[in-house]
Amino acid sequence: MKKTNYSYIGIAFIILVFGIIFIPKIVDRIYNKDIIRNESRSDFADDKKAAVSDLAFIEINGEPKKVPAFSFTNQHGKTITNKEYEGKVYVVEFFFTTCPTICPRMNANLIQIQNTFKDFNDFGVASFTINPDHDTAEVLKAYADKYGVTNPNWHLMTGDQETIYELSNKGFNLYTAEEEDVLGGFEHSGNFALIDKNGFIRSRKDNFGNPIIYYRGIVSEAEQVDDEGVKEEISLLKEDIKKLLNE
Repeated sequence: MKKTNYSYIGIAFIILVFGIIFIPKIVDRIYNKDIIRNESRSDFADDKKAAVSDLAFIEINGEPKKVPAFSFTNQHGKTITNKEYEGKVYVVEFFFTTCPTICPRMNANLIQIQNTFKDFNDFGVASFTINPDHDTAEVLKAYADKYGVTNPNWHLMTGDQETIYELSNKGFNLYTAEEEDVLGGFEHSGNFALIDKNGFIRSRKDNFGNPIIYYRGIVSEAEQVDDEGVKEEISLLKEDIKKLLNE
């Protein structure tokens, strides 16, 4: 007499139970397009990852450099902090309204950049005066009107001089100093810093793969090259602003 093979019966029973419990759930997921939704989420994550541009994060001690917290008064007498710029791409400069040399050229270039991105609500400029004793909110407002500042996200800020200098020299590593012997009484960098929507300092890379860190703010696109052979970087800055706006 042939013996009954109980192992086959056990396997068949397990398959039957699996079918009863799980197949209706799988059918229900397909019917409700849940599997498709999971794929969509995955695709969206891939798209978000792909949206990050090729601009470098400026690193200090191996960590991406973020804009330090700040709080100053703008040309309208309003308190502006770094949180005002969250979710915005913006350019940073340090200047003073009585500057007789590079500041007028820098701000003329920023006006051109402002006008290029006039339709973008998530673009702004942060201008910090290095002569706050003279550059009150009223003085800054007159200066803004003179140059044609129209972007509501362009804040010309004044405040405590020591705090501003620390922000410039340590926060952005953009040189600023009070020097009686130089024309205008102050020295400062003519470079612009570019900040992304999350508050990180960003820049393009040079031909060797190193971040250029800052963008020359003095030479205009129209000039192309100054008398010393220094090339303009305003066009590069515009290209990179556009990249960050698309992130």
